[in-house]
Amino acid sequence: MYLLGYDIGSSSVKAALVEVDTGKIIASDFFPKVEMPMHAEKAGWAEQDPEMWWSNLKLANESVLRISNIAPKDIKAIGISWQMHGLVMVDKNKKVLRPSIIWCDSRAVPYGEKAFDTIGEEKTLSHLLNSPGNFTASKLAWVKDNEPELYAQIDKIMLPGDYIAMKLTDEISITVEGLSEGIFWDFKENKISSDILDYFGFNEDLLPKIAPVFGIQGEVTTATAKELGLMPGTPVSYRAGDQPNNAVSLNVFNPGEIASTAGTSGVVYGVLDEVKYDPLSRVNIFAHVNHKPDQIRLGVLLCINGTGILNSWVKRNMMSSDMSYNDMNQLAAQSPVGSKGISVLPFGNGAERVLENNNIDCSFRGINFNIHDRSDMLRAVQEGIVFSFIYGMEIMKSIGMDIKVIKAGNANMFLSPLYRDALATSSNAVIELYDTDGAAGAAKAAGIGAGLYASNEEAFSTLKRKQTIEPDHKLSSQYKKAYELWKSYL
Repeated sequence: MYLLGYDIGSSSVKAALVEVDTGKIIASDFFPKVEMPMHAEKAGWAEQDPEMWWSNLKLANESVLRISNIAPKDIKAIGISWQMHGLVMVDKNKKVLRPSIIWCDSRAVPYGEKAFDTIGEEKTLSHLLNSPGNFTASKLAWVKDNEPELYAQIDKIMLPGDYIAMKLTDEISITVEGLSEGIFWDFKENKISSDILDYFGFNEDLLPKIAPVFGIQGEVTTATAKELGLMPGTPVSYRAGDQPNNAVSLNVFNPGEIASTAGTSGVVYGVLDEVKYDPLSRVNIFAHVNHKPDQIRLGVLLCINGTGILNSWVKRNMMSSDMSYNDMNQLAAQSPVGSKGISVLPFGNGAERVLENNNIDCSFRGINFNIHDRSDMLRAVQEGIVFSFIYGMEIMKSIGMDIKVIKAGNANMFLSPLYRDALATSSNAVIELYDTDGAAGAAKAAGIGAGLYASNEEAFSTLKRKQTIEPDHKLSSQYKKAYELWKSYL
């Protein structure tokens, strides 16, 4: 028996096939092999065509079926993970009405800020745990205000993962986790927020029916099964945003457990068992995958938009065409801690929540033409990403998160020894690396939802730690000095 997971990112779509009994990844692949484009008609905008996600899912799906050579009937459940906070809108025929306004699009910030002020900061934070910011509800408000004819055609709105579930099952639904990441969920009332609906003038009928995070959400239709080479009736039994799902893939379910990613954007995600929030809403709090009214499990999300995308931008625009990321890491390691005084603010990918939704762009500070070279700039890039994490983690600690161990997949920025050593030492936390990813995590979680595993402990019992990185206390003071200089430029 096997489980199939899809991870709908903004850079690529990944599929993974996992064996139920062993937990082994039998096959995985992603498409496209270069980053998916983001359309930005104006500065601060970011859109993607949902059909592009589906086209790349088909390619990734075809590849894992070909590599594994398993019989489709042996796939017992499907799980979905997606880039959070995006807005997908369909009409009554389930036709997508416009490109998705995705997570890093900041056009809706003024709408969220006005809602925050009008509803009232105290009421908003105590009920929604976040400012509406530029999340899905605010993006929908922008459409309502700026594209009224299109808004009038909307039958249902959804998140990117809900769209994929719709394509698979022909059913439209959303989870409480999804509603919370869109800032539609009232945690105090345990229902869809009437304050958000009333303020923005949304009809509740625009929101799909609620489906469980774990459980049968629909079955693959005959037409889609033919399109993908799957069996009709295969259940879709798990769905979650990419950051809660990343935590799931690392078996982070309980209070005090921490997960991190550093791909296009960077995230530290921890679980709380009591309702708390940042008064300035610089970190976000959503329903974790196992949240229930009688069992509070909240995900505290620190997101830095400009992390891996900064590293890839530098590679494309400042390095020779034959230089790999490994080459860049080795060159960066030639520079000392602190990069000889260069500081890089990595905030060039839209409004940053951790900076109270300000968009300050990326900047390089302190470059001296006589003493600095490429190695110093490359190290400063990675240290700048690390320091943006530390800045956010200080906020997380202020609301009760105790960050002692950070779990992460052995991928993206965590492949850089410099990056992970700098993060461990600057945070004074142990980093544990695992061979897993979002698609594999979604696959295993689907096994929980389909009842093939009795618990998350059983589903992730085969997860093995690959490497442990301890803080280097001999370098702590040097990193602290570099961080203080970096912070002075904010």
